[in-house]
Amino acid sequence: MAAASRVVSLVPSLTEAVAATAPEALVGATHWCTHPAELDVARVGGTKNPDTAAVAELAPDLVLANEEENRPADLAALRAAGLEVLVTEIRTLPQAFDELRRVLGRACGVPRPPWLAAAEAAWRDVGPWALTPAARAVVPIWRRPWMVLGRDTFAGDVLARLGVAHRYAAHAERYPRVPLAELTGPGTDLVVLPDEPYAFAPDDGPESFPGLPAALVSGRHLTWYGPSLAEAPAVLGGALRAALGR
Repeated sequence: MAAASRVVSLVPSLTEAVAATAPEALVGATHWCTHPAELDVARVGGTKNPDTAAVAELAPDLVLANEEENRPADLAALRAAGLEVLVTEIRTLPQAFDELRRVLGRACGVPRPPWLAAAEAAWRDVGPWALTPAARAVVPIWRRPWMVLGRDTFAGDVLARLGVAHRYAAHAERYPRVPLAELTGPGTDLVVLPDEPYAFAPDDGPESFPGLPAALVSGRHLTWYGPSLAEAPAVLGGALRAALGR
């Protein structure tokens, strides 16, 4: 199948991936698609509330989506308008690489651009950045109410490869709500605070987790599956090591 010539992306990670590979193919993206900073395409709403009519008006031959970030009803509406929608599922790093090759092959005709090869190499050689011994952590993604990483998440798999065993990896829910008193209880070496989706700030660690080392990390490097993966081991590993004084 020929590569697409007009692509709309409803996923910030995939927007950045296409822009880094075949920017001329990208004609639309969401307001949350903030990378690259100079991206100049039509904006079609948010990931959770895209303007499906605006997407259709752009006449894309491919729409990129994700089963977690985008709502089934919106994707169904796009398909009903006669559009091809490619839906990704990404819960682990290997799955991210597989899905990126699939997306980039269909969207750009380049299944393994140089940046993706560099990302794969960076994660093959992650050893120098991984914590030894491993650290047991809680990883909040929201507050009021407090929510943390649970089972079967991409970010959890990324952290595990960097030597972080998060406490709720076996929880029944993927993003459980947990009382702060439980999060600050015994058995935790570290709190990992990403700056998205909730914009945790440096003072959130000492304020909410007194006496516990806190690593403020880049949410883009922790949760995005795109060009940022190439530098993620060094960026995340450096922040984790600094927080623990290693």
